[in-house]
Amino acid sequence: MKRGNRPELLWGFGLNTAEVGKIEDSLGPGFFLRNFSERSLPGEKELSNKDKPAATWIPQRVWDELPEERRSAYRNLESTQRILIQDEAKSTDLERVLEDGFLAVVSSPLTSSKVQDALFRAKEISGLYGDLYRMTEEIILERELLSRKTEQLQFLNTVLSNATERLEVGNILGQAAEDLRMLLPVYSVQGAFWNVLPTGKHLDADIFINPGQVESVQKEWVELMIENVVALSGMEVSSYNMAETVPAVSSNMVYSPESGRILALPLVARGDKFGCLVMLCERNVRLAKDQVSTLNAAVNHLSLALSNAIMFDKIKTRANRDGLTRVYNRCSFDERLVEEFKRHQRLNTELALLMIDLDHFKSVNDTYGHMAGDMVLEKVARLFENTFRSTDFIARYGGEEFAILLPHTNEAQARMLAERIREKISASNMTYQDASFNITASIGVSSVCPGSLEKGTEIVRKADEALYEAKAQGRNRVVVSPKRPKLRIM
Repeated sequence: MKRGNRPELLWGFGLNTAEVGKIEDSLGPGFFLRNFSERSLPGEKELSNKDKPAATWIPQRVWDELPEERRSAYRNLESTQRILIQDEAKSTDLERVLEDGFLAVVSSPLTSSKVQDALFRAKEISGLYGDLYRMTEEIILERELLSRKTEQLQFLNTVLSNATERLEVGNILGQAAEDLRMLLPVYSVQGAFWNVLPTGKHLDADIFINPGQVESVQKEWVELMIENVVALSGMEVSSYNMAETVPAVSSNMVYSPESGRILALPLVARGDKFGCLVMLCERNVRLAKDQVSTLNAAVNHLSLALSNAIMFDKIKTRANRDGLTRVYNRCSFDERLVEEFKRHQRLNTELALLMIDLDHFKSVNDTYGHMAGDMVLEKVARLFENTFRSTDFIARYGGEEFAILLPHTNEAQARMLAERIREKISASNMTYQDASFNITASIGVSSVCPGSLEKGTEIVRKADEALYEAKAQGRNRVVVSPKRPKLRIM
């Protein structure tokens, strides 16, 4: 019963000389007995010392004289077994002895067998207590581990449920910022996704940033995210589109990349990298090993959800947009026209329409080939997108004909916009292989005034008639549909 090369420590409380001698003789050199006099029993200093005795020998005469506060302090020595030395002239109340927490009672006078037997019991009980203590620690540790595993599973279930409920990339990223705050202190979550171009050397990127950022902060984030795209994909970014995340909870806080620590995690689906998740966290954040595993599992869940959302968006785009020019198709135009007319009638607002036809487009195909014609259509569509507002609706109406809905626009404004786009088209130099050429466009304009009783299809019919009139007058011009007399209701 030694602590390395040191003797096992025992305490005595007010033992007389005979008691000290008998204990030391009975136990031998493997033990060291430190006897305190009755006037200087162990106090706070000794009780707070890490080196606690294996057992204490306390005569009954000394214990009976101790105040209750001091007894309570000695009872709290959990790793120390107490042995009571019963006075020869006094009887012992065993029930009280048990209440006071004594391990054994040894009657005076002490003998070697009594001392050795009492200490043997102390060793046995100490070993039992040690085993129980270790078992208790193991049980507590297992419960803590189980509790953490349960919390991690609940967290992952929340992330997966919230991600799979949404089909828009911006919504998934916004909700992910809220969910990831349950795991670590996250300020913001943004994302970048890419499509490899046919050449296999460059790619197009879609960058989703948090809303409400000033231009300088927005530029910093875009540059940082493009750097991550290049690093993860190994390709240069030829172009990118920018969109905003949808915050799950509205917040006025805007963070720059220098506001904290950046974590850029690759997004992988079906074995291929398709994007990266860019998180801004507290600067001094430190993740434990299990937190890193949980974060990686959460990102895997988000990867699957984001991959499905991107695929859904592509399918939706194919259904709603023209495959060549990437503007809206005829079906989408018809649906939007109904919506805009309902809004026009409900809010009593202006509405205008441009019908645009490229002049002599068949000759472009016949002279330079259909690939050149496709190039012209794509370039003209980009001119439209760069000229009109985001609230305007651009659609390929059929062949080389385009329709553009202009909400909150009167006839004069629509005519001015039509002249502007006509001039841009005629001034654009079209180049295909070694050939350069120019094209022109004829445009028909129609509008409906607030309070008009016309049907939705009437604005299309009038713009179409104005377009044919522009062609009849020699093409490369704008013609406005004549207004009907306004009905007056008596």
